[in-house]
Amino acid sequence: MTTERENPQTTAPSTGSAKRGLAGRLSWGLADQAASSMSNFAVGIYVARSLGVTAFGVFSLAWVTYGVVLNVSRGLATDPLVVRFSGVSAASWRAAVARSSGTALGVGAALGAVSLVVGLALGGRLGPAFSCLGVVLPGLLLQDAWRFAFFAAGTGRKAFVNDLVWGVALVPAMVVAARVGSVEAFVLAWGASATVAAVYGCFQSGIRPRTAGAREWLREHRDLGYRYLVENVTNSGASQLRAYGLGAIVGVGAVGVIRGAELLLGPFMAVLMGLSLVTVAEAARVLRRAPHRLGTFCLLLGVGQAAAALSWGGALLLVPDRVGELVLGGVWSSASELIVPVTLGVAGAGLGTGAAAGLRALGAARHSLRSQLIASACYVIGGLGGAAVAGTVGSAWGVAAATVCGSAVWWLQLRPALRERHQNPISEVRTS
Repeated sequence: MTTERENPQTTAPSTGSAKRGLAGRLSWGLADQAASSMSNFAVGIYVARSLGVTAFGVFSLAWVTYGVVLNVSRGLATDPLVVRFSGVSAASWRAAVARSSGTALGVGAALGAVSLVVGLALGGRLGPAFSCLGVVLPGLLLQDAWRFAFFAAGTGRKAFVNDLVWGVALVPAMVVAARVGSVEAFVLAWGASATVAAVYGCFQSGIRPRTAGAREWLREHRDLGYRYLVENVTNSGASQLRAYGLGAIVGVGAVGVIRGAELLLGPFMAVLMGLSLVTVAEAARVLRRAPHRLGTFCLLLGVGQAAAALSWGGALLLVPDRVGELVLGGVWSSASELIVPVTLGVAGAGLGTGAAAGLRALGAARHSLRSQLIASACYVIGGLGGAAVAGTVGSAWGVAAATVCGSAVWWLQLRPALRERHQNPISEVRTS
């Protein structure tokens, strides 16, 4: 383990060049998220139109489960990478990425095997979908790991290109899946196209994932990794509990309706899910160069996202039914009733992610974990309590209220974290 100390006289860029660099990285981040959002949106729409409400609900349960596994990988492998290896030397970055990507690949293989076995045991309509998900998880997680690695290095252009490769590979894969006409075919097509992009990422970076280095990576970054693991799994686990609970209380079709409404907010949902690709790395750079500006950076980030989500949701309310039916098919009539609560939920989440980015950059895992535990508890209680009282609509409003409350918790935790950082400034950047 080594440390590096920056010399401000030799490494600090001018204000103009720093702003241009930030604008460039954020531009590539927005472009990459646009590519990712369009791919996710296209997959969701295509599957919804091809399979109908109930089968789309099954696909959505597999999708939510993938979200849990993805957050396990991020917590252990890529979140520590972004916090500790953003803007470091090329040699440190390459060594870290080899072990980080190897950890992500190992997580995909291990949890993919579990999903495969669980799917075989479940049988019925859900079982085959979970088995197929297990097969493609390693490729899905490795592709996501490359995106984090490129943004940590400040080369978001490569992440954008990688997502474009995935999007191009999706086209023939989805066509083949539509001809088969099953949930399993769509899951395999989605994951196989991600694997193509994951392999391409090895050529882009010139790095081969080192699964043998996973144990070393986990040991060196256990102070962040295991807390981020709990935090991330709590977040995605809350979504999974809400989806399974909603299916049990109202029916599997209700899961498809909620997913359909979320697809209408797809661009912002995808940005929020992959937010740390850009914002945590940028917040870490702000912390190194101008720590007094971190709070302002987080506030502008959160308010900007919330305003954008509200604007998009307002525009959706003006969409004619015939256009909505053209996009979502039979799912539209039920999903359109949830636009207002889902929009408010996304806006609340967007506001909270500004504070979350600041806590991640500070390495304040204790504060961020506390925030996530409280926010996730609110999410489950609001989602399932609302479902018990008023069905699908009640669940959507319950989640909206819970998300706004959760956002307030994130900001309340950022304040003491910033105060602690001011009282105990860190002069060195930890690398390995």
